[in-house]
Amino acid sequence: MDPSYSEQRQAPVVEAPKLKRKRILLADDQPEVRETVKLLLCADQHSVSEAASGQEALSLFTPHRFDLVITDYAMPGMRGDELANRIKQVAPSQPILMITGSAEQSDIHTAFVDAFLCKPFAFEDLRRAVARLVAG
Repeated sequence: MDPSYSEQRQAPVVEAPKLKRKRILLADDQPEVRETVKLLLCADQHSVSEAASGQEALSLFTPHRFDLVITDYAMPGMRGDELANRIKQVAPSQPILMITGSAEQSDIHTAFVDAFLCKPFAFEDLRRAVARLVAG
């Protein structure tokens, strides 16, 4: 072997699941959380509409407009579980992912939520949750 030859090792590339571009409604009252989650979702080519409150998200929502709704739990005015309830009343099959900083999910009315992610979460956890909820 040529002594000047050196093999370079590269870190494995983590590829996104092969999903078609999805339309996602993101509701969180914290601008920095919304921006971070939006950047992660856009990295996988999803289209993201943002809402700073549950009420704003509800005004943006219409059935069949979004492939997924992602909502924070603790928002002033309308909590995420209340938003999920209102959305499920008009669109029962709408997938909803709740992100929460609350470790106690037992306090959250889960009947209207399809999945949870606890903050902070890894990019891969978000990817897996999105893929699972929009599959099909």
